[in-house]
Amino acid sequence: MDLVPALEEPLNQPLKSVLGPATAKVMAEHLGLHTVGDLLHHYPRRYEERGQLTHLADLPMDEHVTVVAQVADARLHSFASAKAPRGKGQRLEVTITDGSGRLQLVFFGNGVHKPHKELLPGTRAMFAGKVSVFNRRLQLAHPAYELLRGDGEEAVETWAGTLIPIYPATAKLESWKIGKAVQTVLPSAQEAVDPLPASLREGRGLVTLPEALLKIHRPHTKADIADARARLKWDEAFVLQVALARRRHADTQLPAVPRTARPDGILTAFDDRLPFTLTDGQKKVSAEIFTDLATDHPMHRLLQGEVGSGKTMVALRAMLAVVDAGGQAAMLAPTEVLAQQHHRSVTEMMGELAEGGMLGGAEHGTKVVLLTGSMGVAARRQALLDLVTGEAGIVIGTHALIEDKVQFHDLGLVVVDEQHRFGVEQRDALRGKGKQPPHLLVMTATPIPRTVAMTVFGDLETSVLDQLPAGRSPIATHVVPAADKPHFLARAWERVREEVAGGHQAYVVCPRIGDDTDEADDPKKAKKSPEDEAEKRPPLAVLDIAEQLGRGPLQGLRVEVLHGRMHPDDKDAVMRRFAAGETDVLVATTVIEVGVNVPNATAMVIMDADRFGVSQLHQLRGRVGRGSAPGLCLLVSEMPEASAARQRLNAVASTLDGFELSRIDLEQRREGDVLGQAQSGVRSSLRVLAVIEDEEVIAEAREEAAALVAADPELERLPGLRTALDALLDEEREQYLDKG
Repeated sequence: MDLVPALEEPLNQPLKSVLGPATAKVMAEHLGLHTVGDLLHHYPRRYEERGQLTHLADLPMDEHVTVVAQVADARLHSFASAKAPRGKGQRLEVTITDGSGRLQLVFFGNGVHKPHKELLPGTRAMFAGKVSVFNRRLQLAHPAYELLRGDGEEAVETWAGTLIPIYPATAKLESWKIGKAVQTVLPSAQEAVDPLPASLREGRGLVTLPEALLKIHRPHTKADIADARARLKWDEAFVLQVALARRRHADTQLPAVPRTARPDGILTAFDDRLPFTLTDGQKKVSAEIFTDLATDHPMHRLLQGEVGSGKTMVALRAMLAVVDAGGQAAMLAPTEVLAQQHHRSVTEMMGELAEGGMLGGAEHGTKVVLLTGSMGVAARRQALLDLVTGEAGIVIGTHALIEDKVQFHDLGLVVVDEQHRFGVEQRDALRGKGKQPPHLLVMTATPIPRTVAMTVFGDLETSVLDQLPAGRSPIATHVVPAADKPHFLARAWERVREEVAGGHQAYVVCPRIGDDTDEADDPKKAKKSPEDEAEKRPPLAVLDIAEQLGRGPLQGLRVEVLHGRMHPDDKDAVMRRFAAGETDVLVATTVIEVGVNVPNATAMVIMDADRFGVSQLHQLRGRVGRGSAPGLCLLVSEMPEASAARQRLNAVASTLDGFELSRIDLEQRREGDVLGQAQSGVRSSLRVLAVIEDEEVIAEAREEAAALVAADPELERLPGLRTALDALLDEEREQYLDKG
């Protein structure tokens, strides 16, 4: 984006020139704050009232906390130790209270003198430190503290009612030190350039940006905080939506080849062969896609659909329309298992239409090729040749499609499956292979709440398939509390045997593969969650469970394993045997999470279900109930009933509505994750805007942004907004927003 360079203003001053090098270094390294503007936008997390104390009763273990409390008692003890053998060691124990609970502070050695003089009973102060347990009591060892004194002239009532900002802090820099630094730079807030157009600000009754910054850092009343937050939420929502609106506007300026299906082409031949009728939802979404494909600028569409709603069918019809128009279509899948599965299902659905140019192939047919990293040299060479000559109209593959060697004859459409698993660079590399930018269809089975779609995928038009095809069966989900009720687990294995006896098949899913290389190979898995630590038991593993089941409760059944570290040919062979009904029970990792389609599989047992996220459990569950027989999903967990993990599982068991579950999932994660923080490596730009709660603000900001960009795409009349965009869209973030 050709944004003007940020205006030279006090807010761009480096912190080290204002605060001193030591403090500035800690702020840069631990909080990512580099300029005066960064610090002014580091908002308080909450506020304490001097007259009202925090709840000591609710302190979290092992977290760095800031509390406001009153000293109830202070005692100095002497003791003997290796360093002070003659009983000269000193320990100061201070008990503080807030009316809800008590907390002990301890100071040792030379560190006792200052607090012994200052922390007298009745003194009020802010204390910061890490909460630990000693002798079954909560304590803070050597906390930093700041006395709360009223100045002589200040009336006690005013002093007691003052709101104390508590900032997101680190062990190296306490909240009140950040507060003092903010106090130093706060006069610069008057120079802040306002990104909101004056008409918008006045029309919505929002305070100016300088006023909002003063009120968020130094509020006199709770109303001040509300005013400031309302204004700053609008800034965040609006600047982000303007960035996305400009992206959409830029996309409409790109050239693309319109692709319209021929009335008597391969798409018509395919539709005539279908043994079922498309759902109304599939027809409606297909019509939206065909309209986009017929335009002379690239389609950018997100296709959301519940697991099993028939997204692949819609995508395939779009690909056939492009082939009809003389172009090629590429489908990008995140794993080899899924690429092979898509290739198998597409060629089966197309039948002789997938044998273009071959003996027995249909007149309108085309070639459908598979391209993955582990293919043999000869097969790979043939696939590459079919693509460059245009012989193959459709290619399905993994990231191997993106390599430099892969050349297309005329790439017209890119379909990306499970978009969240691809980096932006990968999508861009594939788009770059068209003579002109190809059309783009992004598919996801992870339902995305409307506001997140507007925020994260704000540059894509959205289509939703919310209707399941006829013949799909409901899935019953139950939590199996293995620790509280072991007989429930025994019953679970009986249910699996019953399904198999009825001619059906089952999945057993485990979080881990299970050999010595497992954790070493995957640094993410090596990190133990707090729940792992609490249990002191590694997650259950495919190889161990398969062996135990084969010897025990599922003895006599045909049990096979599937995991990501198997050779691709072996994985494919296992899936083929399972699909053909030659295997009764497949014990697998989450490689089966997306795309695997075996209608005869009716039961799934997920071991250590608490180790999976809500959306992931919903995805996994979607692998059963894909035929006419009802599905059964059993979530096995050893977590206690009152735990958050069990509540999460109960939520999954209580509803099949993916949108409801994605909302629950989102509420349990940080907003930053939602905005792809992990993908872009950039701190989330959202500080006060909550994607779920602030739906109204986001929707209104999107409308305002679209109108503004339509009238003034280059924002020539709004230098303040251009400056704010420049700050938001540093290079990495701009790439991240460039989803198309």
